[in-house]
Amino acid sequence: MATARAERLVNLVLCLLSTRQYLTADRIRAIVPGYADAPSDEAFFRMFERDKAELRDLGIPLETGRNALADPVEGYRIARRDYELGDIDLEPDEAAAVGLATRLWDSPELTGAAHGALLKLRAAGVDVDQATPAVVEPRVRTSEPAFAPLLAAVQAGQVVRFGYRGQSSVQVRERTVEPWGVVSWRGRWYLVGHDRDRAAPRCFRLSRVLGEVRLVGRPGAVQPPVDVDLLQFVARTGADAEPGTTTATLWVAEDRAHGLRRRARTVGSRTVAGVPGDLVEIDLDLPDTAASWIAGFGPDVLVLQPDTLARAVRERLLGALAARLDHDGSAHPVATGHLTAEERA
Repeated sequence: MATARAERLVNLVLCLLSTRQYLTADRIRAIVPGYADAPSDEAFFRMFERDKAELRDLGIPLETGRNALADPVEGYRIARRDYELGDIDLEPDEAAAVGLATRLWDSPELTGAAHGALLKLRAAGVDVDQATPAVVEPRVRTSEPAFAPLLAAVQAGQVVRFGYRGQSSVQVRERTVEPWGVVSWRGRWYLVGHDRDRAAPRCFRLSRVLGEVRLVGRPGAVQPPVDVDLLQFVARTGADAEPGTTTATLWVAEDRAHGLRRRARTVGSRTVAGVPGDLVEIDLDLPDTAASWIAGFGPDVLVLQPDTLARAVRERLLGALAARLDHDGSAHPVATGHLTAEERA
């Protein structure tokens, strides 16, 4: 919104709040700064109609009426009883819940909104911090890059398109989805919506969304069904259908990655790209989450099986290497996953 228009709307609100009478459009034009610049009556009325629609869209209760039955035209005002927010009176448990919510999000997109709400409550005289148990430190982590754009698409009611890697496939397929909501289930984030490619409702784990999330069509085109429980849908079709534990086979460089070795069992030895090392097996309850942990060992660890985990680790390593390549552009062959078929066998 342009600065001049925003100032005009603020002046209009202040003017209509300060009077008990209904002010006609001509009277408003004369006393509200910004309307006098209109070059003609027609231009003023177009401007005024747009401003009234903007105020109503913002939720400001704009009243119309006449001060007397004999008045020839209607006027406008804003009743303070409808405009002003009532007193905020939270019970101790409600204040505690609000305090926990402000500390819940570990995400730049939502942290600012939570802190802004907390400031408004303090301004209203609600001491949320003292009512919140300090021993509880909740966190909802939203490290997946797809979280923010998908949540924005849900709020805007707009179709999205993205690349997605299924549970048992290394191939990335394009998906076009009408998003209904983003929910957390057992420590993982899911998008629930109508998959246009399969013509059926589906849930998608955000950690398997690859590449950029693209918006399709106009906002407001998606209307989520009111009779679908998103959490129950994920529990029924997304989380419970997946195996609880995955056994991964990794190559670990000799005398390296001792933190990983403590959780694994050695099953053999192998030299990869001229570097001696051991073959180990490790049981993983959350393979997708483990990908970031394994990638943290850099070229000292290489995932051999399963392919989905190897691909996830490789993608994280390539992302890190893209930002910190050597000056000559070289990179370790193990870190980038550039292995021959014989080396991977």
